[in-house]
Amino acid sequence: MVELHTPLSRIDGIQTRFLPKLKKLGIETVRDLLWHFPVRYEDFSHVFTIEELNPGEEVTITATVESIKSRNTWRRSLFLVEAELSDHTGTIRATWFNQPYIKNVLQPGRMANFAGKVVASKKSGELYLSNPTYELVSAHAHHETKHTARIVPVYSETRGLTSKGIRYLIQPILKRLPHIPELFPEAVLRAQHIPEINEALANIHFPENIDDALAARRRFAFEDLFFLQLTTALQRRTLAAKTAPSIPTDIPLIKSLIEALPFALTESQKRSLWEILKDLARPHPMNRILQGDVGSGKTVIAGLAAYAAAAHGHQAAFMAPTEILARQHYLTFNKLFPNYEHGVALLTAGETRISYGNGLESIIAKPSLLKEITSGKIRIVVGTHALIQKSVAFRSLALVVVDEQHRFGVRQRAALEEAGGSTPHFLSMSATPIPRTLSLTLFGDLDLSLITELPKGRKPIKTRAVLPEERVQAYQFIRDEIVSGRQAFVICPRIEKPEEPTDRATLIAREVKSVKEEYARLSRELFPDLTVAMLHGKMSAKEKASVMHAFQKNETNILVATSVIEVGVDVPNATIMMIEGAERFGLAQLYQFKGRVGRGAHQSYCLLFAASPSAATRTRLKAIVEARNGFELAEMDLKLRGPGEFLGEAQTGMPDLAMKAIQNPDLVKHAHEAARELLNNDPTLKRNPEIRMHLEEFRKSVHWE
Repeated sequence: MVELHTPLSRIDGIQTRFLPKLKKLGIETVRDLLWHFPVRYEDFSHVFTIEELNPGEEVTITATVESIKSRNTWRRSLFLVEAELSDHTGTIRATWFNQPYIKNVLQPGRMANFAGKVVASKKSGELYLSNPTYELVSAHAHHETKHTARIVPVYSETRGLTSKGIRYLIQPILKRLPHIPELFPEAVLRAQHIPEINEALANIHFPENIDDALAARRRFAFEDLFFLQLTTALQRRTLAAKTAPSIPTDIPLIKSLIEALPFALTESQKRSLWEILKDLARPHPMNRILQGDVGSGKTVIAGLAAYAAAAHGHQAAFMAPTEILARQHYLTFNKLFPNYEHGVALLTAGETRISYGNGLESIIAKPSLLKEITSGKIRIVVGTHALIQKSVAFRSLALVVVDEQHRFGVRQRAALEEAGGSTPHFLSMSATPIPRTLSLTLFGDLDLSLITELPKGRKPIKTRAVLPEERVQAYQFIRDEIVSGRQAFVICPRIEKPEEPTDRATLIAREVKSVKEEYARLSRELFPDLTVAMLHGKMSAKEKASVMHAFQKNETNILVATSVIEVGVDVPNATIMMIEGAERFGLAQLYQFKGRVGRGAHQSYCLLFAASPSAATRTRLKAIVEARNGFELAEMDLKLRGPGEFLGEAQTGMPDLAMKAIQNPDLVKHAHEAARELLNNDPTLKRNPEIRMHLEEFRKSVHWE
């Protein structure tokens, strides 16, 4: 009997040679196969006669094979099969490349459906079908088709396994599958206008019409969003049941710290700080994300929270994604709170040091630093993922601040709990604004604090998309700025050019500017009299620190870099951000680059260069030029690229339909409300065992790291 959990290796009719190919697509069981949903559909539902065909159309015809032959083309690597097809209205030629077996299947006299694109020959204007899908039929019997004369599903494929092959596998399994119990009550199905699961499963693979296919996709998207909402809601409840150190709000201390800062806090900074301090005072773990544009002052708010924890005898850990950013936070904390006497440590793979305030600092051996942390003598530790190594143990870890990692992994959180002996308060900082629908779906267990203003006195950054013919003037503008005492970043999408091209993709990639190439060109040809340096991810931590230190001290005029400088680099004297290959970066990433300048008193500029002249590129660059703030831009980025690309490769574990559905605010809202109502009525899901079981499977399939 075929069940959802049945391995495909035990299904009659599936040849063993297909099993490795299916596994490559992540398909090993019946459920894996049936939930391998189409990425799109081709409408071959209308059957044409040959005389009705027009060039450029995607069509299905029913025709008889009059003749068929095969031959090698002038390019001997290509094998051509040609067939003459006819119906009662006329004849047409069909061609296939590198499929010699077709000659044995489509023998003269056989009748078949042929679905594909009608093409006009450039030489003669003769119409022919290019590489059509075929399906044998009979003039005397009705055939249920899989590949022609219907709405045809198209799937993600792999070498040796096409959509046609996947359809061959799915259709008989669907017919043999027993009735699947429905998870949702009838009231939910009616309210959401979605079909029950068996109908949806049939219609997502073999719909009668496009409306049926869309309704089925909506059902499965809603289901994925619903379980995402359940997961985040239960995580919130689980965390709320834990205890964390209660840190009293010391108003006089906080006021004195704020008054000693070299600048005034904005209203939204004050509001965000108050929200965080109230959370810290509670005996349950804070789980909050602090969002704000680049340069809006998130670090000072997190620093004040860390100071508050340390002042009451606890420890705080700042974790950054790169060593450059970790060192930046360490220096910022010492600059903002120069009189802090309990010691701030820097712990990365390549650097360990302690600052004792008042300019006192020492480099310390890692084993010695770890002892200082374990004893509790060092109360604030800034570092990278080195902070969650097994060798690191805290005496009283009360607060964890993580920069630019919205979804702090379950394993990492557990590691810090183990290192600290209890559940700490958690604060995530992000300069990448998260659109509301995305935040509600993926980060529903996080409370949100927003910094909506930039510090007073900041001048808006002038942003411009630069045409290729304006490149010479752009270089002269950069020179003029540097002569006046300023500095410039030049960002390239890659470190070095790929090897000699072997395919079109490599050929295109070679046209993209690289750091090493631009560094050589700028330093030798364009600015030989200026100091040019380069920075990229393949350099050692020591090399990167040295390069950044020189740039921060204005010993370097121009820094050519990859996206390694995207986050956290603070050089107030840098006023120019020049971005090569701007179309290769997401809008949020371009906004991050833009935010690396404009941090001082001087007017700053962002120059965008794009290799592609496409309309899509112009639209995206126009968005970055005109954006008034990061939140507006994030919504545009989500709309243009979709949530999968917006989040990056780290989120590939998310269900595809849910990722696409995130752009549908109503569906997200309905899923959120349905999950909340279910938990209100059944907090432990005891009365809904099917949903509880499915939730466990869903959690295993989706990674949260």
